[in-house]
Amino acid sequence: MSTLRKPIVTEKATALNEKGQYAFEVERTANKVQIKKDIEQLYGVTVTGISTIRTLGKLKSKFTKGGAVSGRRASVKKAIVTVKEGDVIDFYNGI
Repeated sequence: MSTLRKPIVTEKATALNEKGQYAFEVERTANKVQIKKDIEQLYGVTVTGISTIRTLGKLKSKFTKGGAVSGRRASVKKAIVTVKEGDVIDFYNGI
């Protein structure tokens, strides 16, 4: 089973691509060794570094006829992956 959920394609994450860094949303239980192995297998690149970030889900509330309902979005784990110079990950290959 892959530890990668999806690539993060935002303006800030896309700016990192010029530096050879790519952002992914990963499973919360995944460690750096598993993430590195999965990315090297899936994309055929050499990973030189990984930074992981665990973010807490955003608190959301709404007001209805029955009163205030509050909850939380899911917490996620992100990985910023640095690849070897010259290697490129193309997210838009099959489009």
